[in-house]
Amino acid sequence: MTKIIFAIIVGIHALIHLMGLVKAFNWAEIKELALPISKPLGLLWGVACCLFLAALIQYLLKNDYWPVTAVVAVFISQTLVILFWQEAKFGSVINMLILIVSIVAFAHLGFERKVSAEMDALFSQIGKKARTPITSEMVERLPAPVQRWMDRANVIGKEKIYAVRLKQKAQMKMKPEQDTWTEANAEQYFTIDRPSFIWRVNMQMMPFISISGRDKFVDGKGEMLIKILSLFPVADVSGNEKINSGALQRYLAEIVWFPSAALCPYITWQEIDDFSAKATMTYKGTSGSGVFHFDKDGNFVRFSAWRYMGGEENAALKEWIVTVDEIRIMNGVYIPVKMKATWKLESGDWTWLKLEITDIEYNNPSEYNGKEMQ
Repeated sequence: MTKIIFAIIVGIHALIHLMGLVKAFNWAEIKELALPISKPLGLLWGVACCLFLAALIQYLLKNDYWPVTAVVAVFISQTLVILFWQEAKFGSVINMLILIVSIVAFAHLGFERKVSAEMDALFSQIGKKARTPITSEMVERLPAPVQRWMDRANVIGKEKIYAVRLKQKAQMKMKPEQDTWTEANAEQYFTIDRPSFIWRVNMQMMPFISISGRDKFVDGKGEMLIKILSLFPVADVSGNEKINSGALQRYLAEIVWFPSAALCPYITWQEIDDFSAKATMTYKGTSGSGVFHFDKDGNFVRFSAWRYMGGEENAALKEWIVTVDEIRIMNGVYIPVKMKATWKLESGDWTWLKLEITDIEYNNPSEYNGKEMQ
């Protein structure tokens, strides 16, 4: 709705500039403009109108460079407003609105380009790989409950997964005391041989106020970046042991979307009982562990770990639980598609995330580069 309102404002603002052109060439009487307008200035009013309309068309067509056109239009328009201040001063308000939205759009484009460049770097290391199938012999070295999970997940006989792209719909609560859920759209990219992920999310907090976020785990290091309007950072954490450990444990929990990663050499397994096994992951100096829980049929049902809550230096270890609400086959693999993440706090449970996988692709890294979230 906010995008429609903005488009209407730009359209009306563009057409208002036609008044200056009409007045200058005496095509019609414009009572609202009492001051005389020369033909050169009239042409400038017409140019501003055309530029605003061009920016509007680019905006509606989702062209990344509409803000460039809009900023040029605002510059010309505001010059004219100053020259005809007494009659056109209220145009400054609309020009300022369009300028602010354009700056935010520039910032968001920069944020998306940064993440896309990180994706390109991530997948450029692997390229296409040989299609190595998973055999029963490979799975036999895993603990019994993990073997049943691999069988249930329908990965035996299929090729190993080495790259993943998935889309998510999410509901989030940013604080334990928050009552309402914030809707979000996210995409996540994984590589498996060199365990890495990039997760980007867009949240609309309120009309005209959005949050862009990116979590990353690459080369054993974690990063968290969250910005309001893609401009103002509210979290920018990287490089310390706590963010590294937390990002690794997140990666470990999320292998349930690509179960063949359970066979990777950087993950070791220890059977706890018939329905659970502890996984410990170590990669490039960063380690973490968690417990995978399964039901009697081999379905994954829960992951639990002691994980740092946040990546700041004062972050404390808290129990982190991921539970499954729905499992179904996607791209031939039986995976959890609806999950919840909960922190166990002294004040009570804080379920901060509800997640649904809407699409998943395996082993097509050349197709992922440069794709942007819709």
